[in-house]
Amino acid sequence: MIDKRVATVEEAVAGIRDGATLLVGGFGSSGIPAELVHAVLDLGVRDLTLVNNNAGSGETDIAALIRERRIRKIICSYPRAIGSVWFQKRWEAGEIELELVPQGTLSERLRAAGAGIGGFYTPTGADSQLAEGKETRMIDGRLHVLESPLRGDVALIKADRADRWGNLTYHSAARNFGPTMATAAALTVVQVRELAELGELDPETVITPGIFVDRVVEVPGG
Repeated sequence: MIDKRVATVEEAVAGIRDGATLLVGGFGSSGIPAELVHAVLDLGVRDLTLVNNNAGSGETDIAALIRERRIRKIICSYPRAIGSVWFQKRWEAGEIELELVPQGTLSERLRAAGAGIGGFYTPTGADSQLAEGKETRMIDGRLHVLESPLRGDVALIKADRADRWGNLTYHSAARNFGPTMATAAALTVVQVRELAELGELDPETVITPGIFVDRVVEVPGG
């Protein structure tokens, strides 16, 4: 019997090791799997590479990982969002690496990883410092840069509802990077607001099929 439900966030993140690459869903504060991220913090792992849209804000979730020096490198689009004080401190101290990726390119690199695509050409950033060290070519008279897939060891995402097979629905903008990250990681861990019985989820509302999900934990109100 397929049952991907786990009882606690601690069980959900068990096995994440030092040096792992974590894909963390969320767009600003929308869709951040905060309880899972804090469970990783409590796990004590270090030397992490973290992929997210931005570099955390305030004192919680991603910012807390940066504050506690758990992240070696961050790959994101907006490292200096409002409230990203801990990234700024660690960056100025030379304690964290940054790979800056345009937002659309970030999403497409994740999608490429999930789809098994070896790379893709995009004009975004091709004539900027973001293309340094990368292959470029002219396509239809416009310069393009070759971008590589972005894979993760673990994806931590937030969904609205799930059944025990791991089929997921999302709420509004909280969907953001979750569906692509779920396909791009070796292990996908999901926190949901509510667990549903098999057959309760309308198939037309399922965005992420359970085949891409490994563990689901219910976090009511999370």
